Amino acid sequence: MGKTDIDEKTIGDELDFISRCKNFTSIQTKGVKGGRSNLPFAFTEQGVYMLMTVLKGEIAVKQSRALIRAFKSMKEYIIDNRPLIAQYDYLRLSMQVSDTQQAVRDIQIKMIDYDEKLSNVFKQLHNTVNRSEISPFMLDFARPSDKHEYLILNGEPAKADETYMQIYSQAKKTIYIVDNYINIKTLRLLKGAKDGTDVIIFSDNISNMLHVSDDEDFKEEFPNIQISYKRTEGIMHDRFIVLDYDTNDEKMYHCGSSSKDAGNRMTAITEFRDMETKKAFHSVIQNMFMNQELQLRR
Repeated sequence: MGKTDIDEKTIGDELDFISRCKNFTSIQTKGVKGGRSNLPFAFTEQGVYMLMTVLKGEIAVKQSRALIRAFKSMKEYIIDNRPLIAQYDYLRLSMQVSDTQQAVRDIQIKMIDYDEKLSNVFKQLHNTVNRSEISPFMLDFARPSDKHEYLILNGEPAKADETYMQIYSQAKKTIYIVDNYINIKTLRLLKGAKDGTDVIIFSDNISNMLHVSDDEDFKEEFPNIQISYKRTEGIMHDRFIVLDYDTNDEKMYHCGSSSKDAGNRMTAITEFRDMETKKAFHSVIQNMFMNQELQLRR
């Protein structure tokens, strides 16, 4: 029997010996129950040392020594390249920090955008009531017998008389008022207009609430505000305010009720922002320019 045959026989005997299992039976190997169909593996360095104390064959000893050398080489490689491994961890940490900094910058940009939006909101709320005034404002409208002080301007509650005067104060040259129900209060609210402003009131003066004496008294007190009157000839139902007609500064408002009722009835004022709507309204105003002058009663 040659040396090779002895080695193969020794390996086979050792395989059969370590493949036995007393607790369960696996696939039969070489006709012996309790064997295994696959070669065993040693996964750890400690396992290699254990095998060296069990396996006595020449090849097994060589393999065990080779595995020990492999484990030793792996340890030396890890020790020699520890700085490189640390640099990799540092690089990964740096990338995470960079991502975090970018996320923080994105949040800062969003916060700046929110600040700008809040600033615009506060500007829009200029001359409107604050939160503490909203509750009594709503309660006022729940009591019709009480005198109201507010109206709705572009969706926000605002003091009625101040709102009209503030609107008139924006005009640079002209103010057109379309309102069939006028009285002395209609004129009094015009005191907010700038000196030199030309005012045309388009009205049929229904119920004759505005008289010549009212007009004379206002003009005497405010001589720098020029007021003239034109009839609407029954073509207008709602109330409108037009500032700086047919100029780049033109502003147009729709009023839910007459200015004489400002603060007495719940109403709203809304600015027209659509250019097509403004142009369409121009033709109506042009037609009213052709109407007769309104004659006030004494």
